Amino acid sequence: AGCEKEPSSYMWIYILLGNMLRGIGETPITPLGISYLDDFAKEENVPVYVACLHTIAMLGPMFGFLLGSLCAKLYVDIGFVDSGSITITPQDSRWVGAWWLGFLIGGATNFLSAIPFCFLPKSLKKPERANKDKTSHGLLENIGATRNKLTPVKAKPRKWSVMLKGKCFLNRMYFTFLCCSLLQFSSFIGFLTYKPKYMEQQYGQSTSKSNFLIGMTSLPPVGIGIFLGGLIMKKYKMGIIGATKFSFAMSFLAYAISFLHFFVGCENYAVAGMTVSYE
Repeated sequence: AGCEKEPSSYMWIYILLGNMLRGIGETPITPLGISYLDDFAKEENVPVYVACLHTIAMLGPMFGFLLGSLCAKLYVDIGFVDSGSITITPQDSRWVGAWWLGFLIGGATNFLSAIPFCFLPKSLKKPERANKDKTSHGLLENIGATRNKLTPVKAKPRKWSVMLKGKCFLNRMYFTFLCCSLLQFSSFIGFLTYKPKYMEQQYGQSTSKSNFLIGMTSLPPVGIGIFLGGLIMKKYKMGIIGATKFSFAMSFLAYAISFLHFFVGCENYAVAGMTVSYE
């Protein structure tokens, strides 16, 4: 009875708030970064630049897995206990790695990498002045000027629900792309979440080695594929229809290859009381 007690630690609240703040800080990079590239880069170079952006975004998790592999080899209370007094090893099921160390290193790296953004100019010179109307910034300026001429009276602010209903969900291309992205990221997140644990259970690997193998074998091919896709789009100068056909063909091929995973697997371990009887 003395060992049964309610958890009294509220450290999970700090982890929750920290991840929330990190997400808020990282959110503008993808939508605003891509828009920034689209506005201030030549049209034929945009696919390569966007591919580079996403490739770097994939290298981050790869280094994260490698960092997690290193931290998992260190005991959770490193710096607070004598390492010589630890009698268990990372192969022991009771071992808990220094999971918190990755947050400190990642946070410091994020802070240092954000400093150069403070020195970027507010606006860059557009590659071609004639293409100003093609950019999102130029379109917004023209739309605003036209509205001022036609409706000098101050317009009433529109509700977010009306804007979302009119702009997003009635746009078939946007809605289809949104559903496709949700499916892709859902499968990818599940893959990254459960495959390390699967390798630990089925192949008897430690947490450190599982993270290392995932980081080296799974994420680099994805980054390389994104970069090659950008180069192919630039070389053949694909439009919206060509890019859609290209995306569909590659996605279908990836699905056909991933389907082969159903034919690969290992038998379950004989665990008394779970997969076999106690006798």
